[in-house]
Amino acid sequence: MMTDFLIIAAVIMVAAFFWQLRQMAEISRVFTNKECQKQKVQLLAIAQESAKPSLGGSSGLTWKVKYLFEFSTDGINQYRGNLWMHGKKIQKIQWPIFPEPEWSEAPEAKGSLGGGCGGRSRGGCNSGRCK
Repeated sequence: MMTDFLIIAAVIMVAAFFWQLRQMAEISRVFTNKECQKQKVQLLAIAQESAKPSLGGSSGLTWKVKYLFEFSTDGINQYRGNLWMHGKKIQKIQWPIFPEPEWSEAPEAKGSLGGGCGGRSRGGCNSGRCK
């Protein structure tokens, strides 16, 4: 009778930990996808690199998880970054150094800093005056 209870309790705990890891994986995927959109890069893959039990979080016993994500700036080259979570909270995201996306994808500058015409003036730079 007591062994049955312990087995059932152990199965419930394993299922709860698995469920928590699945929730964390979904949160990390959504967060990384949004961050890649902000950086104007394509998210290729995200995977759990390590998971360690930890105290803290809302339930008391939770996980410290490190995720590895791969992204591309041009569809050819791949870069790898890391994301750390404690429970359901993002702790840190680490990006490698990577080249900016193509200029056609980059946001346009508005206004004229340093006196440049920026190609948007009425008379052009050849007229000697920039508006």
